[in-house]
Amino acid sequence: MNAGFASAHDDFSRGILTISQLNRAVAALLERNIPLVWVRGEVSNFTAAASGHWYFTLKDGGAAARGVMFRGRAMLVGFTPREGDRIEVRARVSLYEPRGDYQLQVESMRRAGQGDLFEAFLRLKEKLAAEGLFDAGRKRTPPAVPRAVGIVTSLQAAALRDVLTALARRAPHVAVVIYPAPVQGEDAGLRLAQAIALANRRAEVDTLLLVRGGGSIEDLWGFNHEELARAIVASAIPVISGVGHETDFTIADFAADVRAPTPTAAAELASLPRAQWLARMAQAAQGLRRAQRRRLEQAGQRLDRAAAQLISPRERLSRQQDRLAGLARGLGAAWSAAQRDRAAEVGLLRQRLIAQLPDPARMAVRVDDLARRLRQCQAYQLAGLKQRLASHAAHLRALGPEQTLARGYAIVRDEHGGIVRQARTLHAGERLELNFAEGTAQAAVTAIEPDRGLL
Repeated sequence: MNAGFASAHDDFSRGILTISQLNRAVAALLERNIPLVWVRGEVSNFTAAASGHWYFTLKDGGAAARGVMFRGRAMLVGFTPREGDRIEVRARVSLYEPRGDYQLQVESMRRAGQGDLFEAFLRLKEKLAAEGLFDAGRKRTPPAVPRAVGIVTSLQAAALRDVLTALARRAPHVAVVIYPAPVQGEDAGLRLAQAIALANRRAEVDTLLLVRGGGSIEDLWGFNHEELARAIVASAIPVISGVGHETDFTIADFAADVRAPTPTAAAELASLPRAQWLARMAQAAQGLRRAQRRRLEQAGQRLDRAAAQLISPRERLSRQQDRLAGLARGLGAAWSAAQRDRAAEVGLLRQRLIAQLPDPARMAVRVDDLARRLRQCQAYQLAGLKQRLASHAAHLRALGPEQTLARGYAIVRDEHGGIVRQARTLHAGERLELNFAEGTAQAAVTAIEPDRGLL
């Protein structure tokens, strides 16, 4: 950090400065020469403005400095400082020019002496938020009329008495199941997560309240446990957190389906007051009576209309007799018509049957004619086949070896009976058989000469 200031400045080089020019120059010197620094002190005169900005004084035993933290930064702190709290802030040194007040413009804040815990809290919060564990879309609304409410807390906690008192006053008809677990200590977070898992396995309540009274960040540290946050998110039962005071925030608050500012408020969010439900039931009963009365009136009107349409049994019987007589007449007429139609259909079929009966004389003439035509076709086809056969035989004789041999040629066969086509396949002394048009002869190869042509 550069604690010295440059003496050369454009504004300072002028002869006479206005107050605005002087303050502007001093503000520029401070902001340019002092980087972001961590400062520890005690909070006093704390004010949370309607705009969301925080204004306070940070002091120690010998000095004080004004501080301001704007809304965007204040929303990320996770707690609201109170009068007398010791805190550590990371801030820029600046000057509020209209009044010439030196002030700290705070970027981040943590409780003094708890910086490591707070840093761990912020790291875990950022990690779980990146995984989507705090997403509003996955959170559920607890049932408005639970059959039973579960409470996860210590049996010795004052918060338990506050919750039981609030539930007994508001909803004495709702059963309460307590899942005891320590709310402070090294293994508190893990034990609380196990209690939530137990409640889910037993599945005997509709809403879970995770509660504890206020305390320091060390006292509430069990509710900043990662396993507890994951158990809350994995719970099939909606979880309402009510940990510490309204200004206390824990990881469990961000993971829960609903965050209540206090344990008593958590009990109030778990169920509506009995009187309110009784009033709703009375209103529903009145609506039911009105609906029932309307249905009875409508049924009465339907009964009146039905009664007006009723006729005496004698008249009904007379109408039925007339209708029966009409049906009998219609049936007789239909039967007669059907009989006539059947008789006409039988006559037509008889005529068609007579027309289809065979005529032996006519059929005999037709058979004789077909036999004559068959014989003529057979004779014609036979003559054609004989002519084709003679032609094929003459062709075969012309192509056969006998005609070739008759012209003076012979068939030469080797010792194995194979036909010899080329002289180079023979060797001297080999025995040959010569087939002529008439007879055969035996010969021997005396010499083999190259091809000299046939003539």
